[in-house]
Amino acid sequence: MGLFKENPFGHILFLKRWLIRIAGMMTHQRYKGFNTLEIEGSQIIRDLPDRNVLFVSNHQTYFADVVAMFHVFNASLKGRDDSIRNLGYLWNPKLNIYYVAAKETMKQSLIAKILAYAGSISIERTWRADGQDVNRQVKFSDISNIAMALDDGWVITFPQGTTTPWKPLRKGTAHIIKRYKPVVVPVVIDGFRRSFDKKGLRVKKKGILQSMQIKTPLEIDYENESIESIMEKLEYAIEQHPSFLKVLSKEEIAAYEADHQKRRYSYRGD
Repeated sequence: MGLFKENPFGHILFLKRWLIRIAGMMTHQRYKGFNTLEIEGSQIIRDLPDRNVLFVSNHQTYFADVVAMFHVFNASLKGRDDSIRNLGYLWNPKLNIYYVAAKETMKQSLIAKILAYAGSISIERTWRADGQDVNRQVKFSDISNIAMALDDGWVITFPQGTTTPWKPLRKGTAHIIKRYKPVVVPVVIDGFRRSFDKKGLRVKKKGILQSMQIKTPLEIDYENESIESIMEKLEYAIEQHPSFLKVLSKEEIAAYEADHQKRRYSYRGD
């Protein structure tokens, strides 16, 4: 491999490898030290193809969720069974792992820019910008970049588009699944909201049990299933369907339905 070999996004792999190593060493204690990360499904990671895999997950912080997945995925590929012990797995990390993130978020700080170089597919959100509701069209370059990342490797996405739990999914993820036919792997995380601040950069509380469950790939009829059917499968798979709530008030149900309808009839690809 040449010293200055680049990935499809023009990132130098030598530099990306070192950024992942350094970031991994700096963050390891957050998941196996200050707090504990309980993992399930390492074998599923090892059984996946090298490319065209889409991980769909619920979302609790801006960055801690993704960083934990980088740890777990690389540890699993190096033979760790539901564990991130022994940092040796970071020496030769998988370099074709990407994650979808809001462009404005990835420009907020130097740390965010470094994490962006490590694998971000930065997109312009069609529904939110600078803390305000917006309504703008999908940029085709954003969709093309996600397609390019799938063609090169694995992509992590958070289809709710927010760290607020129980929000309906954005249907853009379902359109991507139908169009590019990736292997779709659900991931369910918990405990990160209690462990970290919203950005996921600062440890808020120690001694928290975090968890990450990697589920078997979804069975999807790419040709015949509707967008709504795929969205419902995703909601159940990442345990964000309202039926997972033990108690749901009439007001919460009404708010959920209103939000769901707004997204259902919003611009294609939102």
